[in-house]
Amino acid sequence: MNNQITGVLFKQMVLHGAAAITAQKQAINDLNVFPVPDGDTGTNMSMTIATAVTELRKSEPATLTKAADTTASALLRGARGNSGVILSLLFRGISKGLKGRETADAAAFAAAMQEGVSAAYKAVMKPAEGTVLTVSRLASKAAVDAAAEEADVEKVLEEAIRVGYEALAQTTDMNPVLKKAGVVDAGGKGYLLILEGMLAELRGEPMPEVAEDAQSQEKADFAALSAEDITFTFDTVFIVRKTSEKSLEPLREYLNSIGDSLVIGEDEEAFKVHVHTDIPGSALNEAQKYGTLELAKIENMRTQAEDLAAGRKAQSTDDLDEVEAQLEAAPAAEEAGHTVAAPEKKYGFLAVCAGEGLAAVFKDLGADGVVSGGQTMNPSTESILAGVDKIPAETVFVLPNNGNIIMAAQQCDALTDKNVIVIPTKTVPQGITAMMNVDFEAPDAETLTAAMTDSLSTVTTAQITYAARNSDFDGFDIKAGDYLALEEGKLFGTDSSLYTLLEKLAADAVEREASFISLYFGEDVSEEDAQKAAGVFESACPDAEVAILSGGQPVYYYIISME
Repeated sequence: MNNQITGVLFKQMVLHGAAAITAQKQAINDLNVFPVPDGDTGTNMSMTIATAVTELRKSEPATLTKAADTTASALLRGARGNSGVILSLLFRGISKGLKGRETADAAAFAAAMQEGVSAAYKAVMKPAEGTVLTVSRLASKAAVDAAAEEADVEKVLEEAIRVGYEALAQTTDMNPVLKKAGVVDAGGKGYLLILEGMLAELRGEPMPEVAEDAQSQEKADFAALSAEDITFTFDTVFIVRKTSEKSLEPLREYLNSIGDSLVIGEDEEAFKVHVHTDIPGSALNEAQKYGTLELAKIENMRTQAEDLAAGRKAQSTDDLDEVEAQLEAAPAAEEAGHTVAAPEKKYGFLAVCAGEGLAAVFKDLGADGVVSGGQTMNPSTESILAGVDKIPAETVFVLPNNGNIIMAAQQCDALTDKNVIVIPTKTVPQGITAMMNVDFEAPDAETLTAAMTDSLSTVTTAQITYAARNSDFDGFDIKAGDYLALEEGKLFGTDSSLYTLLEKLAADAVEREASFISLYFGEDVSEEDAQKAAGVFESACPDAEVAILSGGQPVYYYIISME
């Protein structure tokens, strides 16, 4: 029986809660669908509370208020994503409720939990029910009600968790997005896991070993969610150190006017913002009127959703170290250093692509350089800039060949003395088509830009991959292992037979009156199978010129260009 929580005990409760959610973070990730299917709630919450673990392990808090303040301060700065920010607010409110206390009884701790819920609701501009807010609110109310009759902190927390799980079960019906995917709220479950860990510490139970848990049996159907479920593109999180006592209300109103899912957490020294918006730069600029920007994270939720729906791993800022290592592994760049070539001609061309086969195609068409990258490895602006500066031309045309690389490429123009023009190619076939329409003797860059850009509408890109999981998407009953055909980034069809899909794409090529059909096959496809695939198009489109080439990239089974 525990009638009092001390600073040392609170520290251990937080450590145990952190271990509990970290042990099951992948199970939480597998549930994550709201507000977008970015699959990282478990990671965000576990890494958020891990910052408190780091700080708490450095100290032996003499009082409860010291332990709670240390926890809340660390969580504010370490909060990741919407779920992490809300978690930090829940603990910020707990810290506020325990202010000045050396210890706390059941009633005081329950009241502090309710203070945390109030802090979270106040910070979220448009609270949505069926989320961690609902779960935490009902759980804290149960704790307060139980504490009115019970002095044992264990029993009070036990009752809060019981009611919390009842509320969690109801989140599926409360939120249409959760109902569509058939899961409970990921943030709510993560919060309850932390409370369960804290209760386990009170009971004297051993901490769970922190290791990757087994594949979760309860997973969200990510493919059931489309781009239409995402209102704003960029998940934007940043920390600003205050330089004045200005109220944050004007900032809150501004951010709410340019986005949604807004959460602002603050303490005496800094504030942290989470917002979904299409103009993250404007959000950062406005926030700097209130202090000094310290850290920022911006992720494209649409591309994350597309990756997950196609069974791929969604890239996030968690991957930056890995991506940077991959890019730096390119042999020539590091050894040669960033050199700026003197202009020897008017025009130069730089393409972004993955695989030796595609790189060879671009070079054969006249590209002066190639930067390695694509869907699963987006090169940085610095990597593209290095490629631009190595080309001995006054004007360098960049072909990103991926929608998620265009913005990075566009930053180069302000970073070099060369004139950089980005042709907005979103696929490799578009890039190849643009290069095929280059007039190397064009009188000026404007004429050449127009010719290359206009050519993009003449090509249709289809991609064939396979499904990683069962799903029901846009009327298609998809089974794990089925082949998926995407056309211009949208699901075209699915079938257990590759050739049935190829025949449907060939029929589409006939309707489009395609004259040229190019098929690029991945590194795991034999040339014999690629020849058979090309034969499907040759039979359906006898008047079209059909070509095949090894692309050398593993991301897609086939990339098909129809012009």
